Formats: sequence, C-alpha cells, structure tokens
Amino acid sequence: MAAGIIYSGLLCTFLLLLSVSATSLRYQTLTPHSLPQPNKSPFTDSPDSQTLTSSTIENENEDTISVDLHHLDTLAVPANATAESLFKHRLLRDSIRVKTIASLAAVKGHVNASRPGRTKADFSSSVISGLAQGSGEYFTRIGIGTPPRYAYMVLDTGSDVVWIQCSPCRRCYTQSDPIFDPSKSKTFGGVACGTPLCNRLDSPGCNQRKKCMYQVSYGDGSFTVGEFSTETLTFRKTKVNNIAFGCGHDNEGLFVGAAGLLGLGRGKLSFPNQAGRQFGSKFSYCLVDRSMSAKPSSLVFGNAAVSRVARFTPLLKNPKLDTFYYVGLTGVSVGGVRVPGISSSLFELDNSGNGGVIIDSGTSVTRLTRPAYVALRNAFVSGASHLKRGPNFSLFDACFDLSGKTEVKVPTVVMHFAGADVSLPASNYLIPVDSSGNFCFAFAGTSSGLSIIGNIQQQGFRVVYDLAGSRVGFTPRGCA
Repeated sequence: MAAGIIYSGLLCTFLLLLSVSATSLRYQTLTPHSLPQPNKSPFTDSPDSQTLTSSTIENENEDTISVDLHHLDTLAVPANATAESLFKHRLLRDSIRVKTIASLAAVKGHVNASRPGRTKADFSSSVISGLAQGSGEYFTRIGIGTPPRYAYMVLDTGSDVVWIQCSPCRRCYTQSDPIFDPSKSKTFGGVACGTPLCNRLDSPGCNQRKKCMYQVSYGDGSFTVGEFSTETLTFRKTKVNNIAFGCGHDNEGLFVGAAGLLGLGRGKLSFPNQAGRQFGSKFSYCLVDRSMSAKPSSLVFGNAAVSRVARFTPLLKNPKLDTFYYVGLTGVSVGGVRVPGISSSLFELDNSGNGGVIIDSGTSVTRLTRPAYVALRNAFVSGASHLKRGPNFSLFDACFDLSGKTEVKVPTVVMHFAGADVSLPASNYLIPVDSSGNFCFAFAGTSSGLSIIGNIQQQGFRVVYDLAGSRVGFTPRGCA
C-alpha cells in the first residue's frame, strides 16, 4: 500500500513537472496569411526610378547608395499559374538544388567552374524575391557594359562564376530584359586562351578565334556556355571595372526571366573576390518575407554593409570546397529550451571536407541532418500541441490547419551558432503552403551530412558577409 502511494505521488509530481514545463515554454505570435497570388502585370524597374531610402543601412551616407526592395513576382509567370503550383515548383527546384550542393560537397576534388569604415567604395543594388516564379531564388538589377544595360541577375552565394546571356544567341531562354549585346559596349573585352585569367577557370576551353571559353552546369540540367570575358558592372551609379564574367551564347535552364547570375560565393572567380579591393571584401543582403508585401532592403557592398548590431559567427574553411560559406551550428532551442539530441557533433566539418553547415541564398528551406531535424520537429510539435494538425505537404511532415485564425501562439525557435544566437520570427519557420490556411514547419531533414541554412530562415535579417574578418553576421529586422 505504501509503495503504491509513493508511486502515485511520484507520478503526479512527474505530470505536474511536465505541465509546468509545457506552460513555461516561450511563445510568440504568428499572424497567418495565405500564399500571395501571382502578379501577372508587367513590372518595369529602372535604377533611376526607384525610391532611395535612408533607413536601409544604419551608417548610410552620401557615399552609400541603397534602394527599396520589391518582390519580383512578374518574371515569366505562366498565364495559368496559381500560388499553389508556383510554390510546389519552388520546392521541387529547391530539392534539386540541395541534392546538387550535397553531391558537390561529397566530391573530394572540387571543380569550381562546373557548379552550380565608409568610403566611396560602398555601393548597393536592390534585391528582389522570386517567390511568384517558384524559383526559390533572389534577383538584383545590375547594369552591364558601357553605357550600362540594366537587367535582372540571380543573386547566389552558392555559385562563383558571374555570367549573362549574350547575343548572338545560339540558344537562349526567355528573359525579361533585352539580351546583352557586347558589340554595343565600349568596355567589353575578350580573354585570350592560355592567359592567367583564363587559367583561373578549372576547365577552360578555347575557340577557333583563340578566345577563352567557359561552361557552367547546374544540378537541374541548366547550363551556360560561351566566351570568358571582362566587362564593367554598374550598381546604381557605381561602376566596377574589369570583372571577369561569362558571356553566354548557348544557355538553357530554369532561370525564370533573369539575364544571368551574379556569383557571390567564396571561390576565386566570384564577384566578392574579384572586386574585393574596391569594397573591402564586405557585402550584405536582406531578403524580404516571401509571402508578404515587399519591404525596403538592399544588397550592399563596402563597409556600410556591416551593421554595428550584427551578431557574428566565424566562417569556417572547407579544405576541399572553396565556394560555400561554412559556419558552426552548436544547437537549436524551441520555446526557450535547448532541444535534447541536437549538439555541435551533428554539424561538424571534418578534415576531409564532409559534414558541416553552410549559409545559402539560393536554397529556400533549411535542411538539417536527419537526427537533428527529427529532434527539432518533435520538440516543435510538442510545443505546438494546442494547434490543429493539418495534412503533410511535399517535404514537410509537421503541418497545421490555421484556417479561420487571425493570430496564433507558436513556440520560439533560436538557432545557436558559435558566438551568435539567432532568434527567428515566427513567419520564418511556420509558413503558408496553400490558400486554405494550411501552414508547415519550414525545416526538413537530409540524409546527407551537410546541413544548409536556407533563405526562408534568413528573411528579414541583414546577413553580413565580412570576408576580410572571416565572419558572417545577422542583424534582426535588417530590412526596415
């Protein structure tokens, strides 16, 4: 009898502790909203027509230019496109990209060119979200050549080579701006075969005119082939001369209206490394909330890109892979409590270049190694037990039916990087997947050892890449 009473008392105490633990979790408010409907009206944008803001960069001055950010929801949107179909297409592209990145990270010998203080050197350009195209990518408007011809280019921290479609085109996909004609630029220059610049490509080619040739292939079957050249790029009114780039005459893929790609990776041919002297090897971006109205933001180069209130974590170096930005992730908290089973050992980058965590602007959904994801998902579902569960959607297996709700309380989520705790807004991890009120937990597991911090989790932050200081920083509410 006494033993039964003791057991009953212990059980009650345990249940009480569980109840206290559940009610003591930290929550924040989410205001549900559906996927945005595609805007199929033409979107015209020139660098001189955009409204300048003085609030985008905290230390902006007359030597720093910043512009408002817009959703890019009109590039090549199919006539019959719906919010749901575009979102599904985006997730499909996202899965292909993640598989490609993981396969690249697994390759021992990396092939670069085959994969997907305030001064007057500070300059910037607008960044535009490509959600309504389902591309899972962001775009920036840049002037190419002299005089500059402005066009949308994909902004990608997971790629190095800068390239743009050029005429004459043997094969080109449809883009929203006229195709760049190098014969009309005063600053276009070819690169001869065998020169040091040509040899910076991992697999350079040579055409009959003895001009250097490049080729870049991507995991979804997209590719670009053409002459490796040099040209002047213009960000608003700031010119960057002699940038080596691919002038693509044979291009195919799902670039969704963009004229080309601005590679922002860590490799030797990326734009940050080529123009590092001019802007001090510093840049930052702020990616707008993909499902809400556009907020002011910018892509910024120079000392003005570095916020004083950013929380920094050191950049790690992968000896086998020079493109990606590796960081140290030590754990994740849900509701203010560290998730058991998620430790830094799950995210270690070993001496062979395996594992690790990268920050990527071109991946949408954050992928964590499977054990870490399962522990995170279970912790969130437990903390969100008061919410009605909804059907699984695509790669998401923790979804909720929030139809009819004007606001809900959700457990907080904090990502713990080495030296920097990043607290995510609710809209960065519980996202709409249709127009019927279904929301899903926007993380996913991966069987690969590589984890990827995607752009949904980055939205609303100013993400600072200080290559000179070998660190990455996060500034909350950096788009305002």
